[in-house]
Amino acid sequence: MKLNEKLFANMRAATKTLMGQGPKAATSAIHEALKVLTPHKAAAAQQAAAAREGAATMRDLNTPPAHARAAGRDSVVPPIAPTHAQAGAQAEAASHAGSQPQAGSQDAAAPTQEQYVKNAVQEATAAFNNLMPELLAKLDRSGASGHTAFKMPHFDLPGMHGGMSSTPAEALPGKFTDGSFTNAAGTRTYKLYEPSSYNGQPMPLVVMLHGCTQDPDDFATGTQMNALAEEMQCLVVYPAQSMQANSSRCWNWFNAVDQQRGQGEPSIIAGITEAVMHNHAVDRTQVYVAGLSAGGAMATIMGTLYPELYAAVGVHSGLPFASAHDLPSALAAMKGNFGPQKASGKSIPIIVFHGDKDTTVHPVNGDELIKRGAHHESKGFVTEPGRVPDGHAYTRTVHQRADGTPQAEQWLIHGAGHAWSGGSARGSYTDGKGPDASREMMRFFQTKR
Repeated sequence: MKLNEKLFANMRAATKTLMGQGPKAATSAIHEALKVLTPHKAAAAQQAAAAREGAATMRDLNTPPAHARAAGRDSVVPPIAPTHAQAGAQAEAASHAGSQPQAGSQDAAAPTQEQYVKNAVQEATAAFNNLMPELLAKLDRSGASGHTAFKMPHFDLPGMHGGMSSTPAEALPGKFTDGSFTNAAGTRTYKLYEPSSYNGQPMPLVVMLHGCTQDPDDFATGTQMNALAEEMQCLVVYPAQSMQANSSRCWNWFNAVDQQRGQGEPSIIAGITEAVMHNHAVDRTQVYVAGLSAGGAMATIMGTLYPELYAAVGVHSGLPFASAHDLPSALAAMKGNFGPQKASGKSIPIIVFHGDKDTTVHPVNGDELIKRGAHHESKGFVTEPGRVPDGHAYTRTVHQRADGTPQAEQWLIHGAGHAWSGGSARGSYTDGKGPDASREMMRFFQTKR
């Protein structure tokens, strides 16, 4: 039972119907799109949908797992996938890839009515799953095309794990307080962790930029950076992206204005950094910025635009500076296709982690980050393999300066996907099989004193 182009076209047309409307309109649009199936298949699909509690909501197409229902989250979107152009291209690629023949094809013996129902539902669900990123991106982006955002229910689809955690950051003896910063570019909240050892003495400061669908509590829990702050005696601040700026809470690393010093989100993040430095005793020579995914891309932007502010950068599953300037180029960059690059100034000390099975941001992005971070400064490099006991194998490459100190350090984690290496399962987008990216970043940062 081969999917056809008309089905995909109708499913895309259904997206427009869903804009600013509700679940009933969504269900109606899906049924309309399915009419391209042969009559007996369309009827079978509708019968199956009716049997599944009357097809009252779209949730019946793919029931969320128990852990997602317990968390109570409304939707999950792919990391760094906030845009309709990006998701549309993914759906287009899926439609051109074709599908495997299903049981019950015309070449086989005539299937039973029950088999028709099963095949039709499988085909419809497969088509919907292929198009789901596009639907989510178009419907869940506030203000798109003048429409009100329609919050989709949770779908547990391949490659769409993680999401904002409902579990607060772990209880630690330090203070984890809220703050807010406003400038001409806008307002962002943040959370600041002060270790219990802080009594007004100068300490290092680490700025942590979360990934899509995350928030400061979730990111702190997943990376366990607050626990390291207790151990290593440093302050950690977590700027929070707002849903008004991006409904998936992605930092807008691909927007031209958000790649400019003194403008957009970089000016806000720099402002938060300076506000913490003003209100607390911070060793100005030990201020660092790190991030995951979209946050990793933004961390690179911050280190590039404000080299006098940040002594080093940590990037996990992120992208190079100016690797995109709009939505289509963002999708291309995520696939590892970079266009003409802007000059990025002098080299920045950088440590990069990337899973070699990352299907969201291609691992070649890690290679490019290291290439730019090490240029002009590296006088040689050392590569060593390793393995975490009962965990992932990895390849670590250290690019050294003339004095032997590291300028750039790359960790390629074999078998890992798009998740923070060594993180806690209590946070989203984490992989507990290691190596411990948080600890290794802190070690690298300490070489930049």
